Parts: sequence; C-alpha cells; structure tokens
Amino acid sequence: MAEVGMEEKPRVLILGGTGFIGRNLAEYLVSNELAAKVRVVDKVPPATAWLGGRQKEIFQRIEFKSANLINPASVQGAFDDEVTFDLVVNCASEGRLGQMEPVYNEGIVKLSVNCAKEAAQRGAQRYIELSTAHVYAPDKVASTEGCKISPWTDIAQHKLRAEQEISNIKGLNYVVLRPAIVYGPGDRTGLTPRILVGAVYKELKETMRLLWSPELRTNTVHVTDVCRAIWHLRNTGNSGQVFNLADKGNTTQGQTTEFVSQIFGIQYEFLGSVISSVAKISLPEICEELNEKHMEPWSTICQRSGIVNTPLSPFLFEEQLYNKHLCVDGSAIEATGFTYQHPHLTVDSLREVVEGFAAQDLFPRSLLS
Repeated sequence: MAEVGMEEKPRVLILGGTGFIGRNLAEYLVSNELAAKVRVVDKVPPATAWLGGRQKEIFQRIEFKSANLINPASVQGAFDDEVTFDLVVNCASEGRLGQMEPVYNEGIVKLSVNCAKEAAQRGAQRYIELSTAHVYAPDKVASTEGCKISPWTDIAQHKLRAEQEISNIKGLNYVVLRPAIVYGPGDRTGLTPRILVGAVYKELKETMRLLWSPELRTNTVHVTDVCRAIWHLRNTGNSGQVFNLADKGNTTQGQTTEFVSQIFGIQYEFLGSVISSVAKISLPEICEELNEKHMEPWSTICQRSGIVNTPLSPFLFEEQLYNKHLCVDGSAIEATGFTYQHPHLTVDSLREVVEGFAAQDLFPRSLLS
C-alpha cells in the first residue's frame, strides 16, 4: 500500500467545510490538534450554517473563506495561500434532493472537477473526494468496491460522473470515499428525516406506517468514522483507490424505525411488499399525501414550542421511499489499519442527534419528554 509523505502536521483545506461532514471534520482536526493549519471554504458562512455550540467555538479558531466553488476563479482564491495545502478534502456538493439535472451537473460534477484540477495544479500531496455508496446496484448482498455500478439516485449518478472525470486529471494524487448513509451530530438529510417523521407521529398519536419490509437495507456510517477515515487516508492508499465506508451493523430500516419508536414512544408497522407494490404505482401521489400529513403538524409543534426558524423538516422525496437496498461492505479500508469506532447504529447515537438540535432550539424539546 503506497504512502504519501506529511511527516509534519499537514496544512488542511476543507472544501464545503460548513456542511455536515465538513464541520465535523474541522472539529475533529482541531480538537485532536492534528493539523498545522485548517482552512474551511464554503459559500455558506458559519454564522448562517446552524453550527452547534462546540462547532461555533471551533470555527473561531480556524480560517474561513467564502467561495462559490462552481466558479474556477473562486476556486483559485480558495487555494491561495503563502504555502501549499498538503491535504485537500472535498466535502462540497449539491446535496438537496429533487433538483433539476443542471443543478446537479454544476453543483457536483463541475464543482468537483474544478477543485480536483486546482489541487493538482497546486501540488497537493493528497486530494480526497467524498462520493456516495448509492453508486452501487441496489442488491441485498453487500457491495464491495469492485461490485456492479448502477447509481439509483440523481445525486449518485452525478457523483459517479465526478469520480470518472477526476480520474483523468494528470498529476492528481487522490482517493475516493463512498460512504453509506452518514449520520451523527448535525445530520439533516441522512437519518434525520426518518427521526422527524417519528416525532410527527408522536404529535399525531398515530401508528407510523412504512412502505416495504423491515429487512430493507439502509446501511450506515457515523460521521466521526467518516472524519477518521479521511484523516487515515491522508497518507494511506494508492492514488485513484476507492474505499467504501459502512459500519458493521448492516443497518436496516427496521432497526432504525425501532430506535425512532423508542425515542418517541410510538407504535409502527410495515405495510409489506404486496401493499407497498400497489403503492409503488402511485408513489408520487403517496409521497405528496405523506408530506401533506406530516408538514402541518410539524409546523404546529414548532410554533407551539417557540421555534421560529429551523432547517429541520420531515419532508420526504420519492427517492427516500424506493424499495432499493443500500448494502455496503466497508471492510476494505480496515485492511489498511483503519477501525470503526461506531460499529453499529444505536438508539443512543440517534438520540444524540435529536438532543443536539434541541439544545440549539431547532427541535421541540417537548417531544423528547
């Protein structure tokens, strides 16, 4: 396994650094005193990024630069410094579901290529691209890095294109990470929508009904392990190598739903494949009906709790209701000496996410009583 230099503490550039993974990576590096310098670049400033208390403190101790990384000139400015950055991590990406193709093309493909080209031109010792495990075919058997590629979300399709284009950039020493569903403090799009739907059913005092079966694979990885993997790969792995990230728990939607029910004290049931298959025919309509059912009580709860503004929403997109497995083998990186600190999803790890938002007054505390 080839190793890259960086005997001294590296200078680290985090692109998309006020997002979910980026902010946690900044916190990990600063808290453990791992980097000589940390610069965070994002179009969203820390003041409006819904940072938690600890992260607000962390961002006072690092450098922040505002930049639109779709613009090549802005990318150059993001990299400009007296000394070259050793490690460049691209966490930046259009992550919103339900967008049009041009939005993903610019916010994922063009952005990633811009950043990777600049890293190569600047002579960065290692560039790490955050992709997604949704690029694999939705099989029930865990996908390794060499398994069939068949991206089944719009974001995954564009992430794969970004990977392919980056592979053609000369002089770029890079690795790609393909994480399963990332969860942890600050998560708003991974498991949190499922959590928020559960909160709504506590308010409604109704049984939460879910499509498909509890065995549907929805594999996970904790954001701390993603950050640790990024740091591990700063000097491990061959250029161009791809690593999956998924914990050892083979998480299913049944497990996640059970934990959500424990947090809020609600009942739930799965509709099974027969009824769900009928529902699949009209999935857009069902998705619309669910959102109408969920959004109004969520707004009512927030207003009652004095929450005027929150980035959290139980709104669901069709892609989140597909009967498609996300089953990922994350063991290859372990052969390089990496270990997972969060080998399984737990009810406490999900409760930590909710309590973190409650502490920021972004989630109604009354629902946790």
